[in-house]
Amino acid sequence: MMKKFILWSLAIFITLGAAYYQRKTGPTYPKQTEVTINDTVYKLKLIRSIALEDRSAVKLAITDTAVKAKIYFKRFKTNDEYQTADFRYQVHPVNSPIMNKVFHITEEKGFFADIPQQPAAGKLQYYVELTDRNGSRTLFKEEPIVVRYKGGVPSFILTPHILFMFFAMLFSTLAGLMAIVKHPFYKKYGVWTLVLLTMGGMILGPVVQNYAFGEFWTGIPFGWDLTDNKTLIAFLFWILAVVMNRKSDRPVYTAAAALVLLLVYSIPHSMFGSELDYSSGEVTQGIILFLF
Repeated sequence: MMKKFILWSLAIFITLGAAYYQRKTGPTYPKQTEVTINDTVYKLKLIRSIALEDRSAVKLAITDTAVKAKIYFKRFKTNDEYQTADFRYQVHPVNSPIMNKVFHITEEKGFFADIPQQPAAGKLQYYVELTDRNGSRTLFKEEPIVVRYKGGVPSFILTPHILFMFFAMLFSTLAGLMAIVKHPFYKKYGVWTLVLLTMGGMILGPVVQNYAFGEFWTGIPFGWDLTDNKTLIAFLFWILAVVMNRKSDRPVYTAAAALVLLLVYSIPHSMFGSELDYSSGEVTQGIILFLF
């Protein structure tokens, strides 16, 4: 019992660590930075992903209304000239629907700048100029922030997709650890890993992709989308592990499959993902830059 408890604890710790790393390093999560405005330090989160049904705007969580701010933006990977827009201090009510009614909960304050909405998988690059009593400065002018647009994914699709993938990673790690110490349950959790990975990655994953970018599958053999391809690689390794352990004990295959899925899970989500090519009007994909 103690050995099983230790293995479960290690699996949970590793899975949560990988999930945290993926969240903090993903290219679509907000870019965080600190800036001092009129002797006050603000922690900013600059948006890098916008759903098509949401307001196409960049927010600066700055409450000093004496500040002036401007955004410079253009379409990603084009020769367009930068366009500009002013940030304006605004207060927005945040509402929550409850039983078909909308109740006012709180207010969102800050500087907002509207930018032109792009098609699904379209991207804009931008940087910010701030002016206070100490003068003007720019943020991310040398390395502009890239924001990608995506279609909305219904929660009844997205939530089970996330849960299936999380528990696939958890059971995979547990099976791998059990395989290393030759615990007899490694086969059972290996089968559960394959089932969860199939449901979350190979069935719901393409559905999520279609809602977000209008394509079910953009990995091999149709493209080089890294999110699709890394899921496919992990899926194939787990098929091999389950098959090789059906009639005999071959824990090395389970350990290898678990390691592959851990590496896959640690790759930032959406890296080298779907991207609109403005010159052709087609959605293209990134390339595999990681070897397993």
